[in-house]
Amino acid sequence: MFSKKKEVPKIDKDQLELIKNAERRIKQKRGLYIHFVIFLIGAVFLIVANIGLDIGRDFQILGIDWFVYAILLWLFLFVYHFINVFITHKFMGKEWEHQQLERLVAKQQARLDQLRKKVESQYPVYTQDEIVSSTPKFSNKKQNVTIIAAAGEDNSIGKDNDLVWHLKDDLQRFKSLTSGHHIIMGRKTFETFSKPLPNRTHVVITRQENYQVPDGVVVVSNLHDALDVAKNDNQPFIIGGGEIYKQSMDVADTIELTRVHSTFDADTFFPDIDTLHWHEVARKYHEADEHNEFPFSFITYRKVE
Repeated sequence: MFSKKKEVPKIDKDQLELIKNAERRIKQKRGLYIHFVIFLIGAVFLIVANIGLDIGRDFQILGIDWFVYAILLWLFLFVYHFINVFITHKFMGKEWEHQQLERLVAKQQARLDQLRKKVESQYPVYTQDEIVSSTPKFSNKKQNVTIIAAAGEDNSIGKDNDLVWHLKDDLQRFKSLTSGHHIIMGRKTFETFSKPLPNRTHVVITRQENYQVPDGVVVVSNLHDALDVAKNDNQPFIIGGGEIYKQSMDVADTIELTRVHSTFDADTFFPDIDTLHWHEVARKYHEADEHNEFPFSFITYRKVE
């Protein structure tokens, strides 16, 4: 019968490093012990030679016998070895180095996590499964409350209660989307119209009592009542101004935004769109031309459920 071959245990890299470090410490300690013995023998020899045999009594350096310097030199070497073996390698050895390295790595990881969260909050990334399954999910209620607005790159929407640009295509899109629906607005926005827009039900929000409006225009005191007036409309539109837009961000389901690619001197602004709560679902870019003085993009956002 063949004898079974004995398996040699494998030593991984970390174990080998520990063994080497232990061997190095043993050599250092052995060197310390040897030096200590030599120090004692040498010190006794110097004392006996100087005091017992009168060797070197007349040899002095700066008024001090030479053997004192010799003993101090031996003592310095002893202290050096002691610190090197028992202090430096105990408190600042491999384990200390690993601890420091782990602390640095932990700090860098925390910083990377902060940067990652910041980037993800500004530029959310959706997986392929989310895109295919129409995730993130949106509200499934029957009524689709829609904010419609045009805003510059700095979110400017107007000055002195008027637009600061002229975009024919944007006006046509506004007419196409809102026709046949309720349009909800503040008093100042309503007063920019020379007359009510055709084929739309106007709902004006104002706190002024006995505010006079043409027949067919509904006046309410708050956004909740305005939406109640439009409860039978499957897609009421909120058309401004700035304060009404801010109040509407929590109740709206869709934003139809014309992003004008320029900045303007304005006194009214559209609220920031938080990409954690709003997901861009469509975008179409248009160059400036004879009918549109600035380049712009039609962008559609849907609220994340």
